[in-house]
Amino acid sequence: MGFAEGMDIERFEAGGDAGQVRACYEIFRATKAADNPDVPVMPPGVFGGWLQTGWVGDPRETWLLADEDDVDGWYLLELPSRDNKHLAGLELMVHPGRQRRGLGTALLRHAAGRALADGRRLLTGYACPGSAGEAFAQSAGATGGLKEIYRVLDLGTVDTGRLAGLRAEADRAAGGYSLIGWAGLAPEDYVGQIAAISAVLYDAPHDPSVEPWAWDATRVRDAERRMRLQGVRAHTMAVRHDASGELGGFTMVEVGPEQPEWGFQALTAVVREHRGHRLGLLLKLAMMDRLAAAEPQVTRLLTSNSATNKHMIAVNEALGYRVLGHPSRSWELAAASVVEP
Repeated sequence: MGFAEGMDIERFEAGGDAGQVRACYEIFRATKAADNPDVPVMPPGVFGGWLQTGWVGDPRETWLLADEDDVDGWYLLELPSRDNKHLAGLELMVHPGRQRRGLGTALLRHAAGRALADGRRLLTGYACPGSAGEAFAQSAGATGGLKEIYRVLDLGTVDTGRLAGLRAEADRAAGGYSLIGWAGLAPEDYVGQIAAISAVLYDAPHDPSVEPWAWDATRVRDAERRMRLQGVRAHTMAVRHDASGELGGFTMVEVGPEQPEWGFQALTAVVREHRGHRLGLLLKLAMMDRLAAAEPQVTRLLTSNSATNKHMIAVNEALGYRVLGHPSRSWELAAASVVEP
């Protein structure tokens, strides 16, 4: 490959060789801990499931850079099949102790070639500002996009009086709506509505090169399959409009056995027709109540939002969330600009 004698980039199956997956995870863990030490690192079981299926089951390729028995770097190339067929999502990592030796460039060129062969023109990914990943993206000519800000809520220190006031405010504004909740799979009666509400994600600020995901019942079930594979428990609270029976919005939190004290906020969304009733606040308060009863060991909730998503940031700050660690920034790069000459 031109980067080091005896080294090669080889494809591996994320659901196959457990030793290769462990080696990739150790590079992932070391990189994330160095870039953003205050934010909890995805644990091994969750990582393994994500490596196999992503978040919603899009096709992917996994490749590693090996030197005899050692894995020096790897990449995951996600190739969406239902939308965004012009993009390839790239997660690329080189062991922190082996960076600046051309290994990342070799992996990037290889990934770009694979993306172009599949008809993709843009590589997309994320890196923390000030990190080695950001420096690598900039050196390759990538363009920066929106920032995602991490926030955490320490459940043991929340102001209960303030929460009571917010709950009364939400109850007054949400007259004519009822809360429902479930654990695990979405009930069959609601899966179509959950898909429609999930599409509201793209009402929030997002990079212009990214198309809204095409959500349907199959995509909801693919996301649930990922959660089963990772061994995490999902809790959902939804709000139903009493007059029509429609779901106006929902929020979901995932909890796993490897980090039992953490709850990880997935999507919170309210459809346009039902906005203006403080339903987002109502849902988040109801989720806190549900977790207190069903997952009492959870002491911290982690969420992230685009830095320009002022509405959801205001809701989170009202509840007591505080900024945690460094932000993450999206990057995109024309695949044709980095392939091997």
